Amino acid sequence: MIWQRLVLSAFLVSVGINALGALSEPSLLAILAALAGWYAADLLSGLTHLIMDYYPCPQGKGLDRIFFYSGSRGSAEYQALKRETMARISVFHRVAYDFKTHHPSPDALGRRPLYQLIGSTIIAGALPVSLLGNAAVLTGALRGWPMAFGVALLLGGAFAQYFHSTLHRRTNPWFVHAMRRLGLLMRPDAHQIHHDTLRRDFATNCGWSNPVINRLFVFLHARGRLDPAGLEPQS
Repeated sequence: MIWQRLVLSAFLVSVGINALGALSEPSLLAILAALAGWYAADLLSGLTHLIMDYYPCPQGKGLDRIFFYSGSRGSAEYQALKRETMARISVFHRVAYDFKTHHPSPDALGRRPLYQLIGSTIIAGALPVSLLGNAAVLTGALRGWPMAFGVALLLGGAFAQYFHSTLHRRTNPWFVHAMRRLGLLMRPDAHQIHHDTLRRDFATNCGWSNPVINRLFVFLHARGRLDPAGLEPQS
């Protein structure tokens, strides 16, 4: 749709302005700041994944009926049941439910179009923050390494779910393969560890933050803060 392309274009142009602000004062510190921003984006992807995986869905809303639906998910019956059920829960709970359905049907994420993956993230957070960055660049308030950190964080945060989807696609654009070779994006075999255990490696960008998040998981799980029952909707 045209408006979706406009939103994506506006975001990329806005980030481009911020990138120019970062490049206006090139330095080794700016490179380090960009890597720190990329790490921060990976950390956010992992923390979000951890919370949404284990956050319990509201009971009594019928989410278990669509989660464990045994028929065709392309059928009119299932689609109608899903629309009716989703209308009874909040946006936050829809997102949490979506994370849980990813585990039994991981490849479905790879079939989603770009805007469905990142549109809400851009509108709700990335674009407004990037526009504030534009104001800082144009007024000279921020340039150089702070903007390098911000650009990396914005791109890594906004495209986190897209990067996640590339781990469940058979074919990907050339830049995804290039970034994997550089270690800036993780490989599918590394992400498979998460799907095999559901207890570790929650980050889905580059995976740099997984050692920290894995320790956090162990700490919270040992204190009963992460109930495995939250991984699936309950009746």
